[in-house]
Amino acid sequence: MAFVEPVTFRGLHVRLEPLAQRHHDDLVEAVQDGELWKLWYTSVPTPEGMKAEIDRRLGLQTQGSMMPFAVVLPDAAWAGELANRAVGMTSYMHIDANNRRVEIGSTWYRRAVQRSPINTECKRLLLAHAFEALNCIAVEFRTHWFNQASRAAIERLGAKLDGVLRSHQINPHPDAKGTLRDTCVYSIIASEWPSVKAHLDYQLSKPRG
Repeated sequence: MAFVEPVTFRGLHVRLEPLAQRHHDDLVEAVQDGELWKLWYTSVPTPEGMKAEIDRRLGLQTQGSMMPFAVVLPDAAWAGELANRAVGMTSYMHIDANNRRVEIGSTWYRRAVQRSPINTECKRLLLAHAFEALNCIAVEFRTHWFNQASRAAIERLGAKLDGVLRSHQINPHPDAKGTLRDTCVYSIIASEWPSVKAHLDYQLSKPRG
């Protein structure tokens, strides 16, 4: 039995489904909302590259190093025309069964659902499964030094900065012209989870809007 098995997570604001090619058309529309692939400091697939990106993530799943999810809105009145449609992607990645560690990453959402409870609930669902079902000792998050929005979102979860991997990677984005990426590494450890869980539940209890 694999350390991380495909599973569907359901919350009030979001449903996380194991990623499949059936999500392709929704995700193409989602990435066009805000032209997210143009952000030079992050890696988001282009509309034309969506099938290849889904295949890439599913290939890593087969190898046991990733468990990718489609972020789907629930069948709720507030979701409007986006109900039951995929609005982004997220993943367990760099899965380390021997050391009971995972990274949550490769995450993006269409612009229309950014600055909503969706990211908080996605992370709440993934963190709960990691600590309470997989018995992880730590969950990691990584992002580009210049991705201020991502860094702020990670810090709002309660993750702490472990350090910065300087000149960690060569940025493949065409607008970055081979620049080097400094990667910020954050984590939440098992002993912190009860406090982080209470914090996220409090954030999600606030009225929408």
